[in-house]
Amino acid sequence: MKLKRTSLALAACALGAGVVFAAQAATNQTIVTVVKVTGISWFNRMEEGVKEFAKDNPGVTTYQTGPGQADAAQQLKIIEDLIAKKVSAIAVVPYDPPTLEPALKKAMDRGIKVVTHEADNEKNTMVDVEAFDNSAYGAALNDRLASCMHQDGKWATFVGSLGSRSQVQWADGGIDNAKKKYPKMQLVETNIETNNDGEHAYQQAKEVLRKHPDIKGFQGSSSLDVLGIGRAVEEAGLVGKVCVYGTGLPTEAGKFLESGAINGIAFWDPKLAGEAMNKIAKMLLDGKSVQSGANLGLPGYEKVTVTKGPGKGVIVRGQGWVSVDKSNYKQYNF
Repeated sequence: MKLKRTSLALAACALGAGVVFAAQAATNQTIVTVVKVTGISWFNRMEEGVKEFAKDNPGVTTYQTGPGQADAAQQLKIIEDLIAKKVSAIAVVPYDPPTLEPALKKAMDRGIKVVTHEADNEKNTMVDVEAFDNSAYGAALNDRLASCMHQDGKWATFVGSLGSRSQVQWADGGIDNAKKKYPKMQLVETNIETNNDGEHAYQQAKEVLRKHPDIKGFQGSSSLDVLGIGRAVEEAGLVGKVCVYGTGLPTEAGKFLESGAINGIAFWDPKLAGEAMNKIAKMLLDGKSVQSGANLGLPGYEKVTVTKGPGKGVIVRGQGWVSVDKSNYKQYNF
């Protein structure tokens, strides 16, 4: 009888260990952030946010990856590989949102949580995270450009890719703003693609300056657009004669802000966006949802708004943009 009780106790102990092991296995979560392109400052900064999230959540495996060059097909392959590895969640900044639709649908069909960023047209996502209202951001850049141009003259818009939803929205937000408020501003080149490449932006800007020698302003979207445009303006000896505004990072744009070749930039902190995506992915994995007014515990995301997305998911928007010029860009160390 005693032996029997001992055997039962051992069996119960083994069963209990199995339950504990199962519980531990259930919390073994892997969140992978997939960016448009690796090796550029913008996404290096985003990776800092992914690492910060990992430090705050030691039970979760997190890392960032992406193609070596901005290419939709390469990004798609990375996502397909992650689906095959059965990761828990994918947080992606799509280079071309429509290209990823089938793969992201497949991921969700297999139980993988999907969060996107800069892609409020993505149908197959559970949550798209936007740092702000994209049209308003583009309009604010355009107001600054218009002031510099004295609301008069020729201007052009650049985007990293026509497939990059948010970048096109920023440019179009600027274009719509100028149409409504600045009738003397003449848009001569619309949404020239730069492939998220500073050298390509430089070559395109030189061509625009050659074609329109009297141009007065540029509005860029990719963080590398202003660098290429600023370089072209500086080399052409047009500092003070051509106004340049766009998305950028303070550390990269600094030398051109100092010289006056770039007049001003705006941005949101990619680190915070990386953290926000991963936080929301973790919430989804834990069976939680994001509600309007929620505080994600991050600057610019203290009171988010939540609206319905184009698919079954939602769009979460913060209030996270920052505008700087030569006078204050040094306040930011990225």
